[in-house]
Amino acid sequence: MKNHKISVRLGQIMGLIAQQGTMTVAELARAMAVSEETIRRDARLLEERGDVLKLHGSLALPHHVGEAPYERRMRENAEAKRAIARAAVGLVEDGDSLIIDTGTTTSIFAQELRSRRGLTVVTNSSDIARTLATVNGNRVYMAGGELKADNGAAFGPPAVEFISRFRVRHSFISIAALHAVDGPMDMAFEEAELARMALSRSDSRIILSDAGKFGRTALVKLCAFSEINQLFTDEMPPADLAVALGKAGVRLHVARPPVQG
Repeated sequence: MKNHKISVRLGQIMGLIAQQGTMTVAELARAMAVSEETIRRDARLLEERGDVLKLHGSLALPHHVGEAPYERRMRENAEAKRAIARAAVGLVEDGDSLIIDTGTTTSIFAQELRSRRGLTVVTNSSDIARTLATVNGNRVYMAGGELKADNGAAFGPPAVEFISRFRVRHSFISIAALHAVDGPMDMAFEEAELARMALSRSDSRIILSDAGKFGRTALVKLCAFSEINQLFTDEMPPADLAVALGKAGVRLHVARPPVQG
């Protein structure tokens, strides 16, 4: 049983690193709610097996070294994410107020939002803030706190408290997984905490997620299905997930990417 628990934990560590690109021992310990010493022991096992590398105090997967992880994730399912973003922009009118959390799909969504004017945008993402702050008479408010090196986004209590001060028309959030039983999930507690606050401060609560997240689980439950209003994706969900979404009254939008000739 002990060996099984260790094996599960090692898999979780590698999953978190794959999602984030690089993570420190402290970040992994917080995300998994274990001690830093436990993570150090596990990291030594993973290093000995050649499954992770230590880089400047952080852990990375060997095949990710030399490539910026956020840029890599931006390329993954890029056409699907672009289709989702373009469809979701249809909800937004000139002058609307929005909270947008960090993520590759939400970053592409922000690019598509440049077709709208006079927006008030609250975000924890420096990429999204930079995309929208200098165009079309928008007002952009960015949450403070320590920025993560991978994606330039702020998390933690200062960022959550900042988000809590606003009330907006729409919130758009990204997720790591969407499971029929466990619902929307994220890889890190601090990411789920901020997204949860974003949802609570809006009248319309929207998830943007490509179909690659369907049927997967992640470390932290973000919210119940009943706490979201709409899901924009690129494929129909599997039957059990579609049933769960329907029971909760979540409106589903399927935006298929163009067929590549």
